[in-house]
Amino acid sequence: MMARWRGLLSVGFSILFLSFGLAWISPDLLSIQGWISFFAVILLGFGSILGSWRFLKNTEQNIPDWVLRLVLSAAFIRLVVGVFWLIVLPLWGYGGEGESAGYIMSDAYRRDTAAWELSQSQGSLFDAFDGHRSVDQYGGLLFFSAAIYRFFGGITHMPLLLVVLTASCSALAVLYTWGFTRRIWGKSVAKIAAWGLVFYPEAVLLGSSQMREAFTVTLASVALYGLVLVFRQQPKIGVSYILIALALGMPLSPTFTLLLIGVLVIVGFFLAQDRWVANWRVWIGVGVLIGIGLTGLFLFGDDLLPGGASNPLVKLQQWIENTARWQANVSSHISGWMQKIFARTPRKMHMWIITAYGVVQPFLPAALFAKGKAIWWGIAIWRALGWSALLLMLLYAPIRALRRFKRSAALGASIAVWAVILIAALLGGGDQWD
Repeated sequence: MMARWRGLLSVGFSILFLSFGLAWISPDLLSIQGWISFFAVILLGFGSILGSWRFLKNTEQNIPDWVLRLVLSAAFIRLVVGVFWLIVLPLWGYGGEGESAGYIMSDAYRRDTAAWELSQSQGSLFDAFDGHRSVDQYGGLLFFSAAIYRFFGGITHMPLLLVVLTASCSALAVLYTWGFTRRIWGKSVAKIAAWGLVFYPEAVLLGSSQMREAFTVTLASVALYGLVLVFRQQPKIGVSYILIALALGMPLSPTFTLLLIGVLVIVGFFLAQDRWVANWRVWIGVGVLIGIGLTGLFLFGDDLLPGGASNPLVKLQQWIENTARWQANVSSHISGWMQKIFARTPRKMHMWIITAYGVVQPFLPAALFAKGKAIWWGIAIWRALGWSALLLMLLYAPIRALRRFKRSAALGASIAVWAVILIAALLGGGDQWD
């Protein structure tokens, strides 16, 4: 009992000191409201981690305590990096508007500023879903950010409030990735996956900024963990995890939700044994997922392609074609090398070229020889090192899985991951910050 009380006191004092430190760094250091705001959001972030841990303990047997410590460490690392951006970018950056405000992502700066303005207005928070397409195409993250600022914010705009929550949510991906991989490949692989996600540069970068990917990556890991539970004799709990992930993902990004449904169908097929494939309930579940995806595309399709066709499949085709043309245009302006390639190749090949170009980004040799401010050069190398190492493993994984000549979870995961990579490469093209 005494040990438990000592633990609670230790956590309480840690939250107090951390909230005071963040308030001191932020513009609102002289206001007691600033300290209270950080104390509240840290409690919210810590509570979400602890609550998720408790839920996972209900489904996992003998879950080691080091997993919780690792998740908390991941959250702390992302928060520290977010503070680093806030302090260093105004001093060492190029002096842009977003950099001067301490934002690593220009999208995050525009959306977060709009969220603060909405929170201080007399308007409804639901206005985030209407009239803010230039800062948030879907409105979900803008709504969430504005709600945090309105109910927890102080008298001035404090961007670190959102970073506390993105860091906490991003860290939860470590927990559910561990649970997902442990169920399929065992403890050793789960440990490697969890530790890798803690330090993977792109995960740290997104978790330290006010970006939706800090949430969507975690929602994907939650849904995949739920999928494993469906095939591991806990279908009700598993379905609950999946539905929660899809419901939370839709307002953040219908595109992400559609991709997630596709990933679940692919991985689910490879997880299923023959008796599951012959089970009519499985096919009903697949039909429901596809139905949800098509319904979402019909309802939210105008966010992807305003004024497009009403047929969901036609709308999806139009969106892919328009996206490919747009990204080819963007990449040709970014890279002189790409301009030369486009000039010498048929137009029909441009979509495939831009996809291949997007897959290798961020490209390590290009990052090493890039010119610019030291801080951005270091960030480019940091990201490229992480992606280069991961890309090698992703290239090797399907080759190893195919050697066994049978359906396996590894093969299914490889197919799903590469499908997402190719789509992301097509959507992002040569823009490493998209």
